[in-house]
Amino acid sequence: MNTGFFSDGRNWLSTRDQPRPQNIRDIDNRISAAEALRLCRDGISPHWQGDWPGLRQLLRAMDRRMPWRGGDFARWRQHQAWRSAVLGRVLVTLDDRLAPAVREACAQVYGEITGPALVSARELLGVLGAYEWRRQGIFVPGLGARIHPHYGVFPPTRHEYVDLVAEAEPPDGPAFDVGTGTGVLAAVLARRGLRVLATDIDPRAVACARDNMQRLGLGGQVEVTQADLFPAGRADLVVCNPPWLPGRVRGGLDRGVFDPGGRMLSAFLDRLARHLTPGGQGWLVLSDLAETLGLREPGALAAAIEANGLRVLGATSTRPRHPRATRATADPLRAARATEVITLWRLGVR
Repeated sequence: MNTGFFSDGRNWLSTRDQPRPQNIRDIDNRISAAEALRLCRDGISPHWQGDWPGLRQLLRAMDRRMPWRGGDFARWRQHQAWRSAVLGRVLVTLDDRLAPAVREACAQVYGEITGPALVSARELLGVLGAYEWRRQGIFVPGLGARIHPHYGVFPPTRHEYVDLVAEAEPPDGPAFDVGTGTGVLAAVLARRGLRVLATDIDPRAVACARDNMQRLGLGGQVEVTQADLFPAGRADLVVCNPPWLPGRVRGGLDRGVFDPGGRMLSAFLDRLARHLTPGGQGWLVLSDLAETLGLREPGALAAAIEANGLRVLGATSTRPRHPRATRATADPLRAARATEVITLWRLGVR
């Protein structure tokens, strides 16, 4: 997290490591969305001095003035990055006037707020939304319980991949869940009676998964540790649900969606055989969205499996059921999502 102080003593907070703004101008409810956009495009950071409803209204109005004009996936990502950068310039102050719930939400992400601090208004709204998810949890049918995501950890809002793991028949021995995130798949395996060692490279995910294991009463069955994919040793089952799209991580929850250069998928396939017991299985849960969007060549996954001395023992597939895939929307990825297939590949050593 990026921090620093302004000349007036206010702190700068950014979970996305954004540099401290240099050109700030105070604004309030009288400003129009068009004028606020002009300031942002000119490199000026508008500092909101109005009320919370007015701030939300301003951000929505600014967003409507930056519509997606169409194009391929690369152009859509560029548009999303530009839109996020522009809206992220609007600032708000955190101080001792914060409501108790807002203060608690900020403390979970930034630590205790001990003095005035500036933060991106859009980031703060994300912090508050994540606080509600963490407080209420997300019910996961394949688990039959709620998972409580922390800020910055990808939430299990899509249930197809969880159902694939919940319905598959696992080996009897111990399991690894690599890249565990919220810990949802580790919890599913533990509910099936397995002892699980879950790993994640992100300390926020490690804390989140540990929290969920305690909430679910699975702390004695699931150990969560920080590691880059595999822990030491071998297991009868190794499960991995890597980010489904190769691409650059731009911040926020991108790490749950994009795998830069396909690094995590490649590393999993490259190292899997060394971490399986004889006769063990590796379960890879992956969407074909990357192939549909032209981000991965057809047949590349099968070639990588074979090149790493692995073989396919079986595969189970399903289709997405979330609204963005099943309903007519303005989402530019609607057509790709409508044909998406998610597959659990059961892999063994050749």
